[in-house]
Amino acid sequence: MAWLRRTNENNVDLNRNFLADGQYSGAPPDYAPIDAYLCPKTKPSHDFFLVKTAAMIRRYGLKKLVQAIGGGQYEYPKGLFFGGKGLQEGPQKYHAFLKGRVSSAARILAIDVHTGLGRFGRDLLLAERQHYEYLRKTFGKRVILSEPEFGPSYRIRGGLHNLLSNALSGSDFRFVAQEFGTYNPIKVLHALREENRWHHYGGGSLDHSTKRLLRRVFCPPVKQWQDRVLARGRAIVERGLEALR
Repeated sequence: MAWLRRTNENNVDLNRNFLADGQYSGAPPDYAPIDAYLCPKTKPSHDFFLVKTAAMIRRYGLKKLVQAIGGGQYEYPKGLFFGGKGLQEGPQKYHAFLKGRVSSAARILAIDVHTGLGRFGRDLLLAERQHYEYLRKTFGKRVILSEPEFGPSYRIRGGLHNLLSNALSGSDFRFVAQEFGTYNPIKVLHALREENRWHHYGGGSLDHSTKRLLRRVFCPPVKQWQDRVLARGRAIVERGLEALR
């Protein structure tokens, strides 16, 4: 985030980078036809973006399009949600740290905080199927399965939950993603697309409108939104601590 990017210096999305089987290849079936739309070399007009996006939604359906874009891909190094061609240095060090410092814990509840998905200022608690019953009892009805048919989320490859479960395999481990909504998915996608284009083809300066837009869509400069994030975030941490006592 020091560079106002969702990726590291290799354009790798670290939340798509941990693949236990080491098979860093492939892309969602519908990603290849839309890569040029997602990663233009020149800046299209906003109206063109909206028209093109509407056409894509009509062709694929919103949920299918979101899954194709956000699920993670390993074939287009300048594309969005690129998971890399191998485990990156940051996740390697984090994995080693967890195994060395945390793996002896008997019980672990990991809370992974994100923004950008869902209704403005509202949080979703997203659970993998194997953790769903425990998390539902702990946090209530706000917990939903992290699968497209149960809400606005989508399945991802190489996510942080895979790294954690691998590093902490000897512990009673549970994982929940807390996702705070900001703006509608088309606005978020536009910000990601424009920043990615600027980074690769526009000069990459940090002082640019695409960088400022990216920060706004993931961290709205709205006090009510920020206060709610802090309050709800703290409430979930406190409830999680109670459950572990």
